[in-house]
Amino acid sequence: MRGQMLWFNETKNHGFIMTDEGERLRVAGESFAAGQRPQRRCAHKVVTFWIDVRDGGRRAENVVFESEVAPRRARTRRRGFR
Repeated sequence: MRGQMLWFNETKNHGFIMTDEGERLRVAGESFAAGQRPQRRCAHKVVTFWIDVRDGGRRAENVVFESEVAPRRARTRRRGFR
């Protein structure tokens, strides 16, 4: 599934993700894939994850940040040669 990070508190070791379907899911620090734990501000960053159902609640697991693709720059137009 895909969604966006809402926030993650490093001290409390948990945060929340908003799925593309509008569902708010809890995410624990251990739920991030190796090397993917958020650093500082992570709100609105796009993530992919699995949904795990435990103890009657739904949680995000195996959370991975999608790489940000830089938008293409516009081509500069040359003026005619004389």
